[in-house]
Amino acid sequence: MKEEIKQLGIYRLSRAKESLSETELLLAEGHVLTAVNRLYYACFYAASAILLLKGYSSPKHTGVRSLFHQKLVKPGLISLSAGKLYNRLFDARQKADYADLVKFEAEDVAVWLQEARSLVQEIEVLVNREVNS
Repeated sequence: MKEEIKQLGIYRLSRAKESLSETELLLAEGHVLTAVNRLYYACFYAASAILLLKGYSSPKHTGVRSLFHQKLVKPGLISLSAGKLYNRLFDARQKADYADLVKFEAEDVAVWLQEARSLVQEIEVLVNREVNS
């Protein structure tokens, strides 16, 4: 694998972790809708990282989600619960960013944050394996 690909995968994983930190700050300030956005992006960046390192990519969010399920969840490399979380956050982010009169409870989003941390950690193990192989 080319060094540039490895570095890009590592960078995307760091963006995922940064988005998790941003979520914490946003929730602490009561910015729940934007926190939902950052949670989704944490998962998106992490998924993009491991997919890239495995030789897959898509220019569209729906394509990344499809590849995530096809290449990672279905074969058992990523847990089914992580796949369900990714779907939930994809849908929630669409509502948070584009729909009117949408509200999410901070307590629910805080639970999603913990689940997203687990998803990113799960992916980090795979990223490290790919980068170090």
